[in-house]
Amino acid sequence: MTKKLYISALALSAAMSASAAMAEELNVVCSNEQTWCDLMAQNFEAATGIDVAMVRKSTGEVLAQLRAEKGNPKVDVWWGGTGDPHIIAANEGLTQATGVDVSGLLGWAQNMTNMTGGKAVGVHVGLLGFIYNTEVLAEKNLPVPACWRDLAKPDYKGEIQVANPNSSGTAYTELATLVQLFGEDEAFKLLAEIGANVNQYTKSGSAPGKATARGETTIGIGFMHDMVKLKKEGFPVEIVAPCEGTGYELGAVSVVEGTPHLEQAKKWVEYVISAEGQSPGLEVGVYNIPSNPGAATDPEAPDMASVKLIDYDFATYGASDTRERLLARWEKDVKGAGGAIEE
Repeated sequence: MTKKLYISALALSAAMSASAAMAEELNVVCSNEQTWCDLMAQNFEAATGIDVAMVRKSTGEVLAQLRAEKGNPKVDVWWGGTGDPHIIAANEGLTQATGVDVSGLLGWAQNMTNMTGGKAVGVHVGLLGFIYNTEVLAEKNLPVPACWRDLAKPDYKGEIQVANPNSSGTAYTELATLVQLFGEDEAFKLLAEIGANVNQYTKSGSAPGKATARGETTIGIGFMHDMVKLKKEGFPVEIVAPCEGTGYELGAVSVVEGTPHLEQAKKWVEYVISAEGQSPGLEVGVYNIPSNPGAATDPEAPDMASVKLIDYDFATYGASDTRERLLARWEKDVKGAGGAIEE
């Protein structure tokens, strides 16, 4: 009997130890660049002593995962990526209010929190644009693109790369931007014309810019802060803010509904919106606009005041029914417009 009690005590002790260890772990899915994901996890662990298991996925992939795991989540926090899917996740009850104080953040970050009932917090702004390789453009004797409509010119047949909006929040932002700029029917006509010039639809929104920098394609569509990194690294590229105007993302962080590590998740949110958490992004070439006014920025980073921006309607284009309808129309009217392959 004594032996049985001893074994039971050991088992209970082991269970309690395992439980305590689990309480100091956090599973994070990251929709930022891999280097930024890794650095943030490293810095958070050093600051808090909480171990982080990090995986990177595009925003569309994360939204699909949270839907599939509703009621039994495998991740605790979703950090980064465009705001539209974060809004959808909030509206579908896939994420929960954090209760974190956002009063010290810039107004657009606080708006994200208000828009989602406290379930998403703004972490950065990214401005949409395109990039071209100057050497490839000159070699092929192609005109310099300046506007969205320029990308539909037959001159650029097979010269453009963009992500698939089903997997990429960047590409969905492009889709929603053009609809808001030109009206839905005209936007899809333009998207199909641009699609006739697309050589590849990638999974990741930053991939077209990288391919452009390497000379694998002439033009890439994406967020300008990713392109600034490439230009600062010495690639022969130029960045374009489209003449008609452009949209932008409100990158966000959300805590997954049903996480067993709520307190640790809240600490993650508090850290990634702090100046201490955001400033080191410059070390790995993160040149977006941070939500904490005390965070360090780079003088070559995109400036919201110098770019013609649309009044992006996050509530409408972050709604599930709007997104699903636009993606279905994109599949029907745009995806097969040219000979593009998929990554």
